[in-house]
Amino acid sequence: MGNINKYGLTALKSAQNYKKSYSIIEIWSRSAKEVFETKNSQEKSCPKNTFLGLCEEGLVKGISKGDYTKSIKNKEYGLKAITILRENQNTSFTPKQLWDKLELGNKRHNSQMDVVLALWENGLIVK
Repeated sequence: MGNINKYGLTALKSAQNYKKSYSIIEIWSRSAKEVFETKNSQEKSCPKNTFLGLCEEGLVKGISKGDYTKSIKNKEYGLKAITILRENQNTSFTPKQLWDKLELGNKRHNSQMDVVLALWENGLIVK
C-alpha cells in the first residue's frame, strides 16, 4: 500500500467494505472509528467529503452514483485531482504536489489528496 496516511486508509477501508445494505456515509464513519482514536479526526469533513464526492459521481469502484455530500468545494477538489491524475498517468504525486496542481492559491491542503491518491494508487477509481 505504500506510504498512505490515515485518511487514505479510511477511504480504502470504506471502499473495500462497502455493502449496499449500509449507506456509504455510515461506512466512512465506521472506518474512521477503526482508524482514528479522537472524535475530531473521525469527523474531519474535508477528506470525508472528498471521498463522498467521488462516490457521488460514480468514480469509486463498486459504489453506485448517488447523493452523498452537500460539499461543493471538496468534491470539486477531488474531481479536479482525478482529471490531473488521468492526464499524467506516468507521474507519481505526493498529496502536496497534487494539491499544488489544483492551483488554489493559498488554500491549505487538508488531507483531501490523501484520499484521492489512496483510491487511485490502489485501483479503486473507475478509469
